[in-house]
Amino acid sequence: MTLRQFLLSTQTASVERRAEAAAALGRAYCHGNLAPEAAWEAKTALLALLDDGSALVRRALAEACAASPSAPRPLIVALASAEPEIACLVLARSPVLMDADLVDCAAIGCETARCAIAGRADISMPVAAALAEVAGAPSLIVLARNGYARVGVAALLRMVERHGDDARLREALLARPGIGIEVRHALSARVSEALSSFGLASGWLSRERGDRIHREARDCAALSLSDEAGEAGLARLVSHLRAQGQLNAGLILRAILTLRMPFAEAALADLSGLSRARVAGLMFEPRGAGFAALHRRAGLPALLLPAIQAALSAWREGATGAAEIEGARLARRMIERALTACEEMPFAESRSLMQLLARFEAEAAREEAREHARALADEAARDAILRIEAAERQSDGFLPEAVAIPSRQLAPSAAEEPMVSDRISRVLDELPDAIITSYRAEQERRQAEATSAVLDGLSDSLMASFLASREPPPENNQAPAVMLTSKASEQNQAPVLLSVPSREPAAQDGPALVESLISESIMASYRADRLRMAA
Repeated sequence: MTLRQFLLSTQTASVERRAEAAAALGRAYCHGNLAPEAAWEAKTALLALLDDGSALVRRALAEACAASPSAPRPLIVALASAEPEIACLVLARSPVLMDADLVDCAAIGCETARCAIAGRADISMPVAAALAEVAGAPSLIVLARNGYARVGVAALLRMVERHGDDARLREALLARPGIGIEVRHALSARVSEALSSFGLASGWLSRERGDRIHREARDCAALSLSDEAGEAGLARLVSHLRAQGQLNAGLILRAILTLRMPFAEAALADLSGLSRARVAGLMFEPRGAGFAALHRRAGLPALLLPAIQAALSAWREGATGAAEIEGARLARRMIERALTACEEMPFAESRSLMQLLARFEAEAAREEAREHARALADEAARDAILRIEAAERQSDGFLPEAVAIPSRQLAPSAAEEPMVSDRISRVLDELPDAIITSYRAEQERRQAEATSAVLDGLSDSLMASFLASREPPPENNQAPAVMLTSKASEQNQAPVLLSVPSREPAAQDGPALVESLISESIMASYRADRLRMAA
């Protein structure tokens, strides 16, 4: 069929026939087996079908050519600007579209088209940056969940800046690997801002108190991130905080008083322009003129100098071993030294600083109490486990009451067994109920796993034989009682009485052994499970 005949036929055919013909022609062209002249005619016909009055024809073209790298570029570009339901087919899959095409479609398209672009497997950094600038929260959520998309740190920060109040976007960004420490800090700041705004809207907080809580939560998040940042990540975090205007004197003072010395060194080095090694040496000599010069060069208020010098002096005592304290206790001592230094200053000047140090002292006291409580709980749990294990070891080796032995041998065991039981009871009475419950649950779980392993290893025939053996035996098949005598009986000692079962066929040995080991309740539960699995 020639090009003229095809176009004439499409003018008189129904919509369904035109759509079917357009899809067939598109697949034939994309397959690439047409001669050059025929390929040119097919391409011309496909472009002519773009003017069809029915959207079904354009949709058929999009479905046939969307995923093909051989599709005509003018056709794909035109379909990308069509109706949203048609444009999304090519925007999401077509390898013919370039970054410039995708950026243009993201700028002028609707949110549905942007979602299709954000879900592509070959999203480049320029396209991701364009989406971060113009897309809405739904499209950015799709982009954040797209593990194949290459999104730069600047684009991620822009996403947080524009739509960081959306909880689903924050969750998607936090779940994305390798987002960078700057983005994590920006997300934590938006979370603290959202919580502060919620407390303000609910009437629980005043605006001043809400702002202070937001600021302190943001600073605490920055210091927590610095603990796991590493050298490169710490430098990036400090640069990010300085660019955001959050690297201030209060944050540096908090870092020093919470023993985050690497962060304080990096912050002072970034503000002063000195090397970090030089800053670390000056911080170790806080009373010298060099540290005072560093303080001025970093642009910190002169009011903070006595407090920082007193705190660093206490820190140096702990680092050199002059004061054998560390952790939360050392932090509290540093805060106390800083408060003492502020008492010598005029009250009007030091009032705000003393209020800040008082809040730091309260936080340090609570952290010290938490650490002490955790240490006591861990020690109690370890002691409880050791007591239980010791009691179990002491009870091992004693014979059960069901076995009869000569009286001369029975006397020591009978005298010792109540003593062991009493010791175990006293240990258990001293333990908390939560530890005993946890220990018993663990023992029951292990016993259930062992029982299941034994039962799963039995064949069906052996189980049937065991169930048959549970029937009451005839009266004439009772096992005889055998009295074993030895030299002990000749010396007027108690004989040993053992019940010797009659010998059954070999197939009954396994069930008999299982019967002696497993209780009736466990076997009933196991039979119910087997019947349910068979059904």
